[in-house]
Amino acid sequence: MISLSHFLIVSALLFSTGMYAVLAKKNAILVLVGIELMINAAVLNLVAFGRYDGTFYGGQTFALFAIVLAAAAVAVALAIILNVYKHYKSINPDDINDLKD
Repeated sequence: MISLSHFLIVSALLFSTGMYAVLAKKNAILVLVGIELMINAAVLNLVAFGRYDGTFYGGQTFALFAIVLAAAAVAVALAIILNVYKHYKSINPDDINDLKD
C-alpha cells in the first residue's frame, strides 16, 4: 500500500522542480510551466490528505477548484506573454525592463 509519505515526497519533488524552473527563468514559458508544477504539487497534497483523512471529499473538492483556477491563470498568462512577445520580440524576462514606451 502506498502511504501518505510517498505522496508527500512526490509532491515535494514536483514543487522543487517547479521552483527551480521559476528561479532559472530562461523564458516566460518556462516560468509558467514552473508555476503549474508548483500548483500541481499543491493539488497532489490536497488529494492525498483528502484520501487519507477519509471523512469527506473536501480535499478533492478544493483540488478541483485549484485546477480550474490554474487553468484560468494559464490562459491569462499566455495572453500576456503573447502580447509581450509582440511588443518586445522576446520572452526572456531579463530583456523586458520597462513597462511604458
